[in-house]
Amino acid sequence: MSWRILFLALLLIASIGVGAGFDYHRFVTTPVAISGDRTTLDIARGTSLHALARQMTEQGILKHPYYFMALTRLQGDQARIQAGEFELTAGMTPPQVLARIVSGQVIQYPITLVEGWTFRQALAAIDAHPRFGGESLTALSDDELMTQLGRPGEHPEGCFFPDTYRFPRTAKRLDILRRALERMDRVLAEEWEKRRPDVPLATPYEALILASIIEKETGVPAERPQIGGVFARRLQQGMRLQTDPTVIYGLGVRYDGNIRRADLREPTPYNTYVIQGLPPTPIALPGRESIRAALQPADDDSLYFVAKGDGSHVFSATLDEHNRAVRRYILGQH
Repeated sequence: MSWRILFLALLLIASIGVGAGFDYHRFVTTPVAISGDRTTLDIARGTSLHALARQMTEQGILKHPYYFMALTRLQGDQARIQAGEFELTAGMTPPQVLARIVSGQVIQYPITLVEGWTFRQALAAIDAHPRFGGESLTALSDDELMTQLGRPGEHPEGCFFPDTYRFPRTAKRLDILRRALERMDRVLAEEWEKRRPDVPLATPYEALILASIIEKETGVPAERPQIGGVFARRLQQGMRLQTDPTVIYGLGVRYDGNIRRADLREPTPYNTYVIQGLPPTPIALPGRESIRAALQPADDDSLYFVAKGDGSHVFSATLDEHNRAVRRYILGQH
């Protein structure tokens, strides 16, 4: 009788084991429960496997937390759980969810620093992004910011590469500035190595200054090399650059949308109608194409350009040609 009871007990255990095996197989091959197309799983730093399984069950993602724990241990991933926000999409199975979590594929948020923005405009955009943590950047002085970035004493204008950057929710505002600063270092070094040997620029920083002016003067991207050529020849011939964006930058908050004759005569450090050569710093964030235009300018004979009103320019080699273009496109005298 005892042997029969033992046999029945073993048979019951085996049946339970087979049933559990089928159950586990169904668990790992069935998509997790997601309401809609996607949901966000936010894992706090230091979350244990048990706590994660419980959190996912409470969110309705899992029905069998212990199977998820078993899956994680069987794959040896219990110590590889990453913190952060993870996007889970409809149709993902538990192994796919686990793979995303341990890979660290956290949700990335974009922010764009626009070519031609000033440094302070870039700071305002970063501060305004709702996903950033950390202290406000616009509340800090330029010196304080550059010191925190490891560049004490350096002027920040133009030194941050304009681009779209992606970051996790845990990123700080200063992280974006650091990435943009390092990116500009790389881009400027790359373009400096490919410069024309006759460009009238002694240092990469001078190239950055000229590139920022080209960036502000360019309405049609294809014209950048031509505009770069005009400025290069003016520098080579000892002519003043005479470019309005530098006047505007020198006026600062006093600029009201109009440049007056008195503004053109005002001796600010940036007024290239008054000063010889380049201004002391960049005036905006230049992109790669403007840096390239400063270092590989078009080789023609133009020394002047005037806006046509549609974003493009008329380029002239002589003052007479330029004056005719001014009369036509600025004064409306045909």
